[in-house]
Amino acid sequence: MTTRVMWFQDLGLGDIDQVGGKNASLGEMVSSLAHAGVKVPGGFATTASAYQEFLEETGLRKRIDQHLEGLDVEDTRALTEVGAAIRADIAGQAFPAALEAEIRTAYETLVAEHPEASFAVRSSATAEDLPDASFAGQQETFLNISGIENVLTAIRDVFASLYNDRAIAYRVHHGFNHADVLLSAGIQVMVRSDIGASGVMFTMDTESGFRDAIFITSSFGLGEAVVQGAVNPDEFYVYKPALAAGRHAILKRGLGEKATRMVYTQSKEVGRTTVFEPVPAEMRRQFSLTDADVTQLARYAQSIEDHYGRPMDIEWGKDGLSGDLFVLQARPETVQSRAGAASQRYLLRGEGTVILEGRAIGQRIGSGRVRVLSSLEQMHDFKAGDVLVADMTDPDWEPIMKRASAIVTNRGGRTCHAAIIARELGIPAVVGTEVATVKLHEGDAVTVSCAQGETGFIYRGEIDFEVESHELGVMPEPPCKVMMNVGTPDQAFAFAQLPHAGIGLARLEFIINRQIGVHPKALLHLDEQPASVQDLVRPLISAYADPRTFFVQKLVEGISTLAAAFAPEPVIVRLSDFKSNEYYNLIGGAEFEPHEENPMLGFRGASRYIDEGFRECFEMECEALRFVREDMGLTNVKVMVPFVRTLDEAAKVIDLLGRNGLVRGERGLEVYMMCELPVNALLADQFLAFFDGFSIGSNDMTQLTLGMDRDSGLVAQGFDERNDAVKALLSMAIEAGKRAGKYVGICGQGPSDHPDFAQWLVEQGISSVSLNPDTVVDTWMRLADAATTGPSVS
Repeated sequence: MTTRVMWFQDLGLGDIDQVGGKNASLGEMVSSLAHAGVKVPGGFATTASAYQEFLEETGLRKRIDQHLEGLDVEDTRALTEVGAAIRADIAGQAFPAALEAEIRTAYETLVAEHPEASFAVRSSATAEDLPDASFAGQQETFLNISGIENVLTAIRDVFASLYNDRAIAYRVHHGFNHADVLLSAGIQVMVRSDIGASGVMFTMDTESGFRDAIFITSSFGLGEAVVQGAVNPDEFYVYKPALAAGRHAILKRGLGEKATRMVYTQSKEVGRTTVFEPVPAEMRRQFSLTDADVTQLARYAQSIEDHYGRPMDIEWGKDGLSGDLFVLQARPETVQSRAGAASQRYLLRGEGTVILEGRAIGQRIGSGRVRVLSSLEQMHDFKAGDVLVADMTDPDWEPIMKRASAIVTNRGGRTCHAAIIARELGIPAVVGTEVATVKLHEGDAVTVSCAQGETGFIYRGEIDFEVESHELGVMPEPPCKVMMNVGTPDQAFAFAQLPHAGIGLARLEFIINRQIGVHPKALLHLDEQPASVQDLVRPLISAYADPRTFFVQKLVEGISTLAAAFAPEPVIVRLSDFKSNEYYNLIGGAEFEPHEENPMLGFRGASRYIDEGFRECFEMECEALRFVREDMGLTNVKVMVPFVRTLDEAAKVIDLLGRNGLVRGERGLEVYMMCELPVNALLADQFLAFFDGFSIGSNDMTQLTLGMDRDSGLVAQGFDERNDAVKALLSMAIEAGKRAGKYVGICGQGPSDHPDFAQWLVEQGISSVSLNPDTVVDTWMRLADAATTGPSVS
């Protein structure tokens, strides 16, 4: 007897052959994850047997085979014509009587249980959402459907969408026989996210493959806006170990533009039941989820990943009436989870003018001639190697996306279809630029770089780039620890995939400059600032409780992201080391900073922290560090104090840290000092009485020893860390550390620039070298090799 309809609660992963991956997964969650508190809207599914019955009894199968015979999917015009003909045949065909009767009965039961609801009609292919094949987004979804006749129409349209152009081409390219891929339609109770929020989440970082983070995107209205790439959504990262420990776990928040939302219409006609409308300006400036919502969604995601035993791609919705959060779909993540162990890094080898920026997808670089497309009709003239530029892409664009050297869109976030397909194809994409179709002109040569962090850049002209590859198997043991200098958190997850012993230098001023951009005193006294400053600042802080919260929370996000990425290895965070001219350049900085003839030797480092005029700013840095260590449990964070001129300054800054909850020795807190002034080496034993170790800043140490401005091109040829006077001071610092049994590392580029200098440091007994990420693997291998061949000649 043919089973034509099955309820979600009766389904599980063993039913993929009957209801496809999507519906089987819904059934699995309904039946197996309710005990974990995961809420999934109910519904029923038509079966693959019902689909086969529909095709065979009506003669559709023969007609489809005739249409497909001899089709070359690389001929995009022919593909478009054949796909349209097949879809028209399916959409216009009545269901067999027995199948229609069972659908009607199931629908009546569902309506009786949910009389006020409308329904989503979704596709679920029998080869879809399998671990090694991503068919995501190829078939249609219809939302806000009500009335049995409309449901029957939507199911036919879902069946027809198995022959969308992209779906036909995808099956051919991946070796699936068309007749072997069957379709199930899922009829699911709608969550009222049209008046709430919705989005997508992954149980890993989609760009780097970092497994300890959950990545959530969110926007107002129905989730199709996020999935289609019609909106630039909010983004959140949640740290799994902190979540499991019941601690504050949100690593990052990114406020999206959220200019539009998909909502219900009053129409009952299939295809006209939803519409896009503008989001009110005041809503755009707020996050679409609360921290409590983000945390609850992350718990759902973790429960789902634990149950399935693999990284997952999950769609969710927040009901605007009840406030409840629901999981709408879950499928295996299919790109990063298949990535190999090789490290591949794309590097620009030239400079160019940045035309615009957006969200980076893929950590690659591509270049070519711009082709601005507004519809599929234009795709026949698209040439391999062109840069595809569009407002947003549709899944049906896949046949041309695979020919592109890069993709750039006005709209979309990192979980939209354009982003997912670009990752699958290994093509760099920059999404959410807002103005790509205006600023990029047909035929112009451009370079699209997604290799510089979370922000993607489009440069004028074709810039040379190269690809470095490393097979990261078992690395040899180096003679000292090899750490990294990481400037901003944007690339932390990616850099953490390299071999490392932690971060030897994380610069707080880089986080302030890039993530905040406003002078801390201008934030603390915002109401007193000129209107011109307030007009710049208020949009930046609109989603936060107050200016102070904005500053502290942004610091927390930056520090915690670095610490989480490299945990459990140490992450040494240097307190802000802006010079007065650099603080001056922040928004509002002109009001508060002195003019100094030589700011390199002026109001910076420890002397700034202990100054009464800067005290309230320093206290915010301390609050952020304390929160990361105590509330988030990231006790691998160490604190480092730069530019300490005197022993009195050392004593005062340690006291000030303690009065702000950062007590040296409590909860394992270690406080280091930058050893970058000759006085630090000359009085190394006395300075070490206040600190747990040194990190040598070889740039400042060299310029101050030699009396040479490191930024001056006139004397640059004489700047060399290997100068005997510099080495004598470094040797004194290292020896003092060894006598005291304390850490002494170095965080300059000297060890990677000069192999002989690196070997000399090892022979002196340096604890660690901290390098820029692009030199870590080579320097690691060189040091390990040198350790087996004997000492250098000094």
